[in-house]
This record gives sequence, C-alpha cells and structure tokens, in this order.
Amino acid sequence: MKNSHRLIGAVGAFAALALVATGCSATSDDSAGGGATDEEITIAFVMGAEADPFFQAMKVGAEEEAAAQGVTLVWQGDPSNYSAETQIPIVDAVLANQPTALVLIPTDPVALQASVDKAVAAGVIVANVDTRVDDLSDVLTFITGDNADGGAKAADALAAKIGYEDGGSYEVVVGLTSATATTNVGRLDGFTAQVEAEYPGISIVDVAYSESNPEKAATNVNNWLTKFPGLDGIFAIDGTNGSGAAAALEAKGLAGTIGLVGYDAYPDNVAKIKSGIFTALVAQDPAAEARLAIKSIVEFIRDGKTPTEAEVVIPNVVLDENTSAGDLAKYTYVAN
Repeated sequence: MKNSHRLIGAVGAFAALALVATGCSATSDDSAGGGATDEEITIAFVMGAEADPFFQAMKVGAEEEAAAQGVTLVWQGDPSNYSAETQIPIVDAVLANQPTALVLIPTDPVALQASVDKAVAAGVIVANVDTRVDDLSDVLTFITGDNADGGAKAADALAAKIGYEDGGSYEVVVGLTSATATTNVGRLDGFTAQVEAEYPGISIVDVAYSESNPEKAATNVNNWLTKFPGLDGIFAIDGTNGSGAAAALEAKGLAGTIGLVGYDAYPDNVAKIKSGIFTALVAQDPAAEARLAIKSIVEFIRDGKTPTEAEVVIPNVVLDENTSAGDLAKYTYVAN
C-alpha cells in the first residue's frame, strides 16, 4: 500500500490521541497501548446521497455493529445529492461536535482530503469506506468492494448478453455517478480493461454522469437511445444509474432488447432480473463494510489493535437469471 511506513507512524499518533479522547490510560497490564475504557465512543458516519439504498443497507450494518460494541453512532449525509459541495459542510458539522472517530465515504478523493486532514489534526480517528481519499497515510483502514473485478465481470455479462463474436462490432455506453469517486473510476477501469483484452469488437461510445440521481440517469439513457440507435448494451456503474436505466428502457419498450448490466442489489432492481430487464447485477456487501469499519475503530481505541490489512477488499457476487431465489434474497440490500 502507498506510504505504508507513514501509516504506521500515523497509527502510533492515533493511539496516543485515542487514549486522550477516550480518557483511558495505559497500565503495566496494558502493554499493547490500547486498553478498554468505560468512556463513551462516538463514531460519526458520513456518506453521500443518504437515501441511496446502498447507503441505507450500509446503515443497517453500522447500527448493528454500533449496538453490539456499545458505542454511539452519528449517521449523516445529504438526503439525495452526491457531491463534494454538499458533503464537506456535513463533515465540518460533525467534526464540530468532536466525535471520537469518523467513518467517511468521500465523494471526491481530492476535495475531501482536507476534511480527513482536519479530522486527524483534531485527534479524530478516520476510516474510509467504499471510496477513499488520495492519501491514506493517516487513515486507520480503508474498506471497499473489488471495483476493478466488478467492472470486469460486468463486461463479461454484457458481452454474453449481446452475443459477442470475434469480428463483430458492438456499441455500449456507461452510466456513472461521478467522474472522480474512486468506486466509479475503479469499475470503469476494470470494465474498459476487460473489453480491450477480451472483446475488442465492443466500442464504449459514450459515458455520462448522474450525480446519484436516477431521473438524470434515465435522461442520459434516453439521450443515448437517440444518439446511438444501434446501441447494444449499457453498463450502469451503480444502483441509481441502474434504476434510471431500467426505467428508461421500460418506458421505451426496450426491456431485454438492450443489454443492461448494473451494480448494486437494490430490491427493485433485483426483482427485474427475472423479468429480463437486467442482464445481471454486481452485488456488494455494504453492511459488511460498515460493520468492519466500526469494529476496527473500536478495537483500535479499546485494545490498541490495528487492522491486519490497512486496505480491505470485499469480493463481489454476480446476480443473474441463473441465480437461485435463496441467493437473490441473501444478497439483496436490506434498507433501514
């Protein structure tokens, strides 16, 4: 991992700050440098577009783990906008209340770097989940799904749907939420690399951004249908883009005609696999990401235990028409 030697130093600093923030002191029986404390631990959890079912599923995991650990969870995010402009003031507001730790899902790796630096300077322990800032040197842990792998699997599923054959020519488009969010970048990179390596006849003819707004995603799809009348497939890189794309194709009577591979197991989108609207969905485990972030923070504060791996990647699962009903239910996101 980049700057891992700096992370070790930062963790040492975090340990000292954690002792002060939680009121605990090392003893001769507590040589690890952590130590349990009866003082309250408050963890602020800040995401973008709070109403997004992905983040609602993450909230379920966060609340469960916070309750299990006996810590206070402060859940904050803009209701619907996924942008640095709306997220930064929210981070500032939660930091003003001096939480013990901050779990941040940065909407932009550069714009939110200053927020991480501000938190660390104030003695707040920071974790990144799902997305990350550019410099993780002072971040305790980063937990995410395997985005490049998910993009590659999406390319495979879309190629199968459109009946890819060597020598053929095919047009596909990609709907994203953000040009800079690290999840979107990783998935697009994985998708593009797999297309170039395995399906050279597929051309990615356009990309467009929705800012986590399904209505805007639907408008993007309608524009593509006009601009590319021979369109073969769509990769909707997250759940809101998937919802918008599905709505646009259904409205045009094109469900099942144009390949649609989405990301995230929103309940409504999972139900549309069997009806043929979605070719496949790449499912993540947002609840597990949240639980692990909170568990890692609490173990660090109470016991001085640092994560074995500073960056944790959780595997994806592809859901399609061959997925059993049991597995569809298992991986569908549960909203709060």
